[in-house]
Amino acid sequence: MDFALTPHLVELSDKARTIGREAAARCDIQEDSWLIGADRAFSKQLAAEGWIGMTWPQEHGGGGYSALERYVVVEALIATGAPIAASWFADRQIGPTLLQYGTDEQRHRWLPGIIDGTSMWSIGMSEPDAGSDVSSIRSKAVRDGDDWIIDGDKIWTSGAAEADWIYFVARTDPDAPPHKGLSEFVVDMSSPGVSVKRVKDMTRNEHFCEVHFESVRVPGDNLVGGLNESFGQIMRQMEHERGGIDRLVSNRALYDEALASFTASGSSDPLLRQRFAHAESIYTIARHMVLQEVVGQAPRGWSSITKTLATEFEIDVADLCGRVAGADALLWNRVSRNICYAPAYTIMGGTTLILRNIIGERVLGLPREPRPT
Repeated sequence: MDFALTPHLVELSDKARTIGREAAARCDIQEDSWLIGADRAFSKQLAAEGWIGMTWPQEHGGGGYSALERYVVVEALIATGAPIAASWFADRQIGPTLLQYGTDEQRHRWLPGIIDGTSMWSIGMSEPDAGSDVSSIRSKAVRDGDDWIIDGDKIWTSGAAEADWIYFVARTDPDAPPHKGLSEFVVDMSSPGVSVKRVKDMTRNEHFCEVHFESVRVPGDNLVGGLNESFGQIMRQMEHERGGIDRLVSNRALYDEALASFTASGSSDPLLRQRFAHAESIYTIARHMVLQEVVGQAPRGWSSITKTLATEFEIDVADLCGRVAGADALLWNRVSRNICYAPAYTIMGGTTLILRNIIGERVLGLPREPRPT
């Protein structure tokens, strides 16, 4: 079934695709642009178009656009490889979190910099011994008068080396159960005691970072939401993070090139033709799943299902592009780079194994297997 977009949405998508292609042409890598393509100048261009905070209320500086309008813009930008990482995390997660849980003062303080594309944010959630398991977070925040003193380490923190702010999750009640006693803070990355170490991955990229916090003083009014109530807020954030189109079209630009190359070659290889047909089918299904989330028709836990399907599909896309490239995939290029990077798709943002547990327990209501005694 094909759901046609309105002429207005088609026009908006075409405009975003044109701007996205122009920006992507200046980049060596078009894949994973929402994650590794941190271009602050392009963020200001997006802001000038009104494409940051598109669906946020106008009274808070947002564009007041519909969710579908934001969807077609974001899909076009990411699919073409536009470098949006300098504004993406703030647009996708931080702004909606501040709108839902922040105070008026916090929204007044931080939303304008996000909307005008001048402030870059990172998310301090994963830790060396607490990746997908948020309840195992050990970074701590201790009250000191009106302030908080935070200590701990965060890892796999995308964009932390360039970020102005980090949204930091810490344990504020060490005696509470694992899922309790967590709180969220906005931390200035220029604060004394904050140090950042870049982590180079096997593709030679360094967007991942390890961030160390040692006796970092944070003002009390930088606490976002309820004290010791972070876990519920994080679960809401995860819906923003896991169910979006970014999890489906990270390597779409490479796929489009592979499809064009295969078509131009006139190849009649039945196995490759079948792989492309399968890819087009899964892309259509997953895209409709994302759209259900966008228009508010998705049931509880839908984002976990969407992310699992979409990110496993992105791994298949990398492999398919490698098969089309043939021996060239043994050289260092965009194809081989994406093959090496692809396993990260099912790890970041919650591993597939964790998400399958969530789907089984919280969506399907399956019983937990008893622990051995």
